[in-house]
Amino acid sequence: MKRYPDIDYSYRPVSYWHDETPAQAILKNIKGDFRREEIRKALAKGELEEIPQEILRDTISENLRKATGRIHPRFMGGEYLPDYREDEVEIARISLASTTNDIISIRARRGRTGLIRYSIADEYNGDFTYVLSRKTSRQPLTLCQLVSFLEDSSQNEVPGDLITGYNDLNNDWLDDPDSLRHFTRISSEFYPQLRAHCEHAFDDWVEAGRKKEEEDEDQLVEEKEVC
Repeated sequence: MKRYPDIDYSYRPVSYWHDETPAQAILKNIKGDFRREEIRKALAKGELEEIPQEILRDTISENLRKATGRIHPRFMGGEYLPDYREDEVEIARISLASTTNDIISIRARRGRTGLIRYSIADEYNGDFTYVLSRKTSRQPLTLCQLVSFLEDSSQNEVPGDLITGYNDLNNDWLDDPDSLRHFTRISSEFYPQLRAHCEHAFDDWVEAGRKKEEEDEDQLVEEKEVC
């Protein structure tokens, strides 16, 4: 795992079930990505009281989901994630800039034996299979351990890991790393610096893509000169 400057990889939340800030308490299990960001803006402006209670729920009603989807499909991102089980929270999410703003939810659940159990959920009713690099821990993961979890876990239709793999998948047919720089966004209400780490990783991904393009062009020139 590559480490970047000014990021505390030893950071470990006290608990996944203890809210350290009002924002964390409100946002952690809200499914909808668009709703989450709008509520975050309202919190920053001190205008939370202007948000209807229905919007503040983890899961909105079916009627509201349909009405929201009629405005634009991207507003539906995350709204069809599975409901949370008892004592289950989302510790990180992967947001994709697809037409429907697909969301992958990384979750932790407090088991009866005291172990923390991890799972990954999406909005496709089990169509995709995730291979988790770890399934349990005795205490919350450090940021280093969470990044390693994302790097070492996989999804059956995606090449590579869960950080840059979705970029790789789209680059296979688009072949334009620069345009995919912001295709994947990874965030967490528990790990404030997770997003910063992943943004550095995406910069590295673009740079690697540019380097490969240059190498391919150089190879093509060499082959033509030989002919």
